[in-house]
Amino acid sequence: MKIIFTSSGESWDSMIDPRFGRTDFILLYNEETDELSSIDNRDIKDVAHGAGPKTAEKIFGLKADILITGNGPGGNAASILRKLPLKIFVKAGGMTIREAYEAYKNNKLEQGL
Repeated sequence: MKIIFTSSGESWDSMIDPRFGRTDFILLYNEETDELSSIDNRDIKDVAHGAGPKTAEKIFGLKADILITGNGPGGNAASILRKLPLKIFVKAGGMTIREAYEAYKNNKLEQGL
């Protein structure tokens, strides 16, 4: 299973970025290979409009199964993400990536969309 996190950094100890569209990094954890990789999303900061859909398009190409984030995607990004077989979990703000992963595994996150 592939799990995506919105993150403020590039490691397990980084904090979940509560923003979906303007997240600094997109972390991808592959449970099968136990590999954590990152995609730098900081170029989105200078985008005046459409940050959410642009981030959603990046996620679209990763073919993940799960998205864990803070506040969840806005309407335009959500419409893109609904086209994917992707389960979205929200309310992970204030957690590290590791804590959010454990919360997901223990069914402690709220499913969004």
